[in-house]
Amino acid sequence: MGGSEKRKVGERGQITLPKDLRKRFGIHGGDEVIVSEEDDKIVIETPVSEADLAEGYRRRADRDREIADAFDGVSREAAERVGDVPDW
Repeated sequence: MGGSEKRKVGERGQITLPKDLRKRFGIHGGDEVIVSEEDDKIVIETPVSEADLAEGYRRRADRDREIADAFDGVSREAAERVGDVPDW
């Protein structure tokens, strides 16, 4: 589903999400979704699970460690070469 699709709103304000969207976003009967308003539009989102959030923090920490290690190597190399600067 690339475009939009009309859905009828029931008496209690309910709609059925298209099957291909439910499948693509992993939404099953009984799941919770977040409904909000953004720029005069109704937005339906799947909430971020604690496991997904924790995994994101782990990946970020790993990336930060890699960057710190790279800077540490560059700092050591720069300290070793300081004596190579010409006296102009």
